[in-house]
Amino acid sequence: MSAIFKYLQEFWQKECKLPYFAVILFLSALGIYINYRYGLEAQITAPGNTQWQIFSSRYLLYFIPFTGAFLLQLFFYSNCNYIKNPWFWVILVLAPAFFSFRVQFQWHHSFINNWQDGDLQIFIQRCADLVIRVFVLLVPVYITWYVKDKKNQPFYGAAPLKDVKPYFLLLLMMIPLILLAVTQNDFLHMYPRAKFLEALDLSSKNGYYFLYELCYGFDFVSIEFFFRGFLILSLIKICGAHCIIPAACFYCAIHLGKPAGEAISSFWGGLLLGIISYNTKSIWGGLIVHLGIAWFMEAGSALSLLFKK
Repeated sequence: MSAIFKYLQEFWQKECKLPYFAVILFLSALGIYINYRYGLEAQITAPGNTQWQIFSSRYLLYFIPFTGAFLLQLFFYSNCNYIKNPWFWVILVLAPAFFSFRVQFQWHHSFINNWQDGDLQIFIQRCADLVIRVFVLLVPVYITWYVKDKKNQPFYGAAPLKDVKPYFLLLLMMIPLILLAVTQNDFLHMYPRAKFLEALDLSSKNGYYFLYELCYGFDFVSIEFFFRGFLILSLIKICGAHCIIPAACFYCAIHLGKPAGEAISSFWGGLLLGIISYNTKSIWGGLIVHLGIAWFMEAGSALSLLFKK
């Protein structure tokens, strides 16, 4: 844990300027308020919207906080020469497109619909969404790495982790917050994600629950490689630690369709895991924490609903 505390201390002392951070917090809070007050994210996927409208709206939802956090640095930092680097702009434009395409990807649905029907079709489609979208997101990230950074570093965040103990300790420290979260009605409205299985007529449901949770966990691999790998390590030689806060803002934006508490905490979680990735050049510690929280949330919310019955 001492290494993680050291990373945080160095970030606060060397990188984080209080006026800039205060503006980021204010604008993030304002964006979160507007989203939940006016149902901004829900309007994106409202019935009647075309696929192009949904994609472009999601793109802007991700692009604006990501780009805005970088552009604000021009007013608070003197060392912003990264804006002259063409690769900075390429990543700035492409990253929201990669993630928007991943969220919206449904090309496999027609195949599944023709192959299966009924409740099994629903289950297969839910699992396929989680698994296929991992590759939909990571393939363009891999191509970017191959073209830009293959000679400079391993695939973004794939470097081995020297010590896993601090991350399991960090996960244990999160348990009280998880226990608090799973008592909240808005969390229980969304979690556990596997609760859709209750309405399906399937034999041996325990096996289906286990398989779904594996697929659910696999999805976090792409999240970590994208946010803590690609967004941090593709920019590390271009703008250094300046990329950490914008990546956290982007990460917060993808949670705007989830409970407000989760959206708020995602900024801080993205900031913490981004700092760790920046220093370790590895996503595996973040994956341990993120995956552990996700599965604890699943188990905790399932137990909470059970006790409420």
